Amino acid sequence: MFPSGGIAQVLFKMVRVRLATILFGLLSCCLSSLGQISTPASTDKDCTTSPKLPPVQTTVTVTGNVSTATPASMMVVGQQQLQQTPGVNLDDRLRQVPGFSLFRRSSSLVANPTTQGVSLRAIGSTGASRTLVLWDGVPLNDPFGGWIYWTRVNPDFIDRVELVPGGNTAVFGYDAMGGAISLFSMRPEHEHVFASYFGGNENSQDLSGGYSNLWGRFGASADVRAFRTDGYYIVPEPYRGSVDDQANVHFVTGTMNLDYLGNFDHLAIRFNTLAEERENGTVLQTNSTSLGTLSANYTHNWEHDEFAFIGYYSREQFHSTYSAVAADRDSERLISRQTVPVEDIGGAAYWQHHASRWDTFVGMDTDDAHGISNDFSYSTMALTRSGGTLLQHGIFGQADVQVGPARFYGGIRHQFTGRGDTFVSPNGGVTVGLGQFRFRASGYRSFRAPTLNELYRSFRVGNALTLANAGLVPEALVGVETGVDWIGENDRLSLTLFRDDLSNLIVNATLNTTPNLILRQRQNQSSGLSRGIQTSYSHGWRNWSFDANYLYADARAFTGLRLPEIPKQQGTGGITYSKDSTLVSFGVRAFGLQFDDDLNQYTLPGYAALQLAAQQKLTHNLYAQASIENLLDRRYLVAMTPTPNTGAPRLWRVGLRWTGSIH
Repeated sequence: MFPSGGIAQVLFKMVRVRLATILFGLLSCCLSSLGQISTPASTDKDCTTSPKLPPVQTTVTVTGNVSTATPASMMVVGQQQLQQTPGVNLDDRLRQVPGFSLFRRSSSLVANPTTQGVSLRAIGSTGASRTLVLWDGVPLNDPFGGWIYWTRVNPDFIDRVELVPGGNTAVFGYDAMGGAISLFSMRPEHEHVFASYFGGNENSQDLSGGYSNLWGRFGASADVRAFRTDGYYIVPEPYRGSVDDQANVHFVTGTMNLDYLGNFDHLAIRFNTLAEERENGTVLQTNSTSLGTLSANYTHNWEHDEFAFIGYYSREQFHSTYSAVAADRDSERLISRQTVPVEDIGGAAYWQHHASRWDTFVGMDTDDAHGISNDFSYSTMALTRSGGTLLQHGIFGQADVQVGPARFYGGIRHQFTGRGDTFVSPNGGVTVGLGQFRFRASGYRSFRAPTLNELYRSFRVGNALTLANAGLVPEALVGVETGVDWIGENDRLSLTLFRDDLSNLIVNATLNTTPNLILRQRQNQSSGLSRGIQTSYSHGWRNWSFDANYLYADARAFTGLRLPEIPKQQGTGGITYSKDSTLVSFGVRAFGLQFDDDLNQYTLPGYAALQLAAQQKLTHNLYAQASIENLLDRRYLVAMTPTPNTGAPRLWRVGLRWTGSIH
């Protein structure tokens, strides 16, 4: 299925001379342009002209033309930004957004999928997400565990990503306790073909292809991606034994879309599927997943109104093995084998009305998830089954009104959590525009219900065993934030102060620690507090653009201990050069110290990593691309199990991308 490993070396030889020329030209241009600042020229998605700061977006897109205004400081990552950020999968590319994190700093390149829950702005991450992720309006959060299969999404077919931290709108509801991330696919084009191949170190091979076409008001598109890598050792060499192996992933994913694009109606039918296999760092620990989702999205537009309906059905099968590793890491034995079939059905309906000075938005949504964890114990040779059904549904209303330079916002949601509880989530806010300044303030209440995984499925990572807890209750958050945005001709500055009061926070509470086993259980913590400041700055001049982002967060439990998996400080920065057919981007990510457990016993020191990406247009449709993650090969910790686990070493990729019409 995959090309041989030698292709990567051939491609590297083909483009390295050209990339060296690009970098030399970049340095020469940098020296010649010192002290010369002017208004940036326009740009397009092919990166053939100078960069330009995109317009500020103040509305959250739900699906199609259905959107709602927000007092939040939302972030939008466009297609060009996704292309110029190194990373195999989407989660690694979104790490340029401060506050975006997976559990234990992990990457979907090698992490167990059950640790790929996502969090925004310092409320902490677990295996389950505290942030809702939508793909064209359809939830991507796993219906059984809440984590995200990032391998499902090919970044090359995503038009933009909208990130909204906090519960500033009632639209998103359950799973959106810490905000929402919305992914939007590229629209079908007339006889458009896409193909790419990238090879890299660790025998990484990435092959993608796609096709779309339009026939009058009908459109169709399909894409497929196949990826494999030998991966890397997650246990550092001084601790490594004969049982340790490279953690890796092999996957194939594909999507088919059918669209009707009428003047007032849009119907989209999509089928997405994923098959992946992973080796989790030792000889006996593996997992695999197969899943498919069929969804339909219908929108009708009137002059001042829009109606939208979304429906989806998913089936999934998850398999995993767990082992106990000896202290010298020279032997291991199987502890258990899990098989988890999952079925999920859900939908949502929205209605929106626009007036000259006010807007209203109402809707309802539902999700019915059913999953059973079948656990076979090799010590007792017995099979146990645990799980059940979680039915959540809610109704909501959201409105905003313009009064002079001020716009006022208000909304409320009533939710059935599926555990016999109901939850009411109000929100309100105001924005005031004065010249180049936009002042904003908001308050909100949000929640997250425990997943079937947290309620019923125990799991083991290394020598740390975490037990399920069927008595968990929903988490809750009461937050306030205020901020200001300054928008200049070539500059943009955003500053936000926030405070989030957390209650019933679900944590992996440590029950007992011995040299051979750490025993934990999912429990509700009584309270916690996260407060801090987030700021971002962007500047564009001539052929250059620069951005810097910083997040400070003091997140603590009621005991005064730091909440696990949250660094106090994190920041990112990048500089991009784009001229004619050449684009080069250099970036840095920095993260402060954080703890890997609720008792603050296991410390994960801070670190910084550099990255580099380059793109050269070779012909009208052909591009050469290269990227390097962790440029200086910095070793950093991502987990203590209690054996140290390290993150990705230096990873490079080089390849060719062809995109355009077949005419």
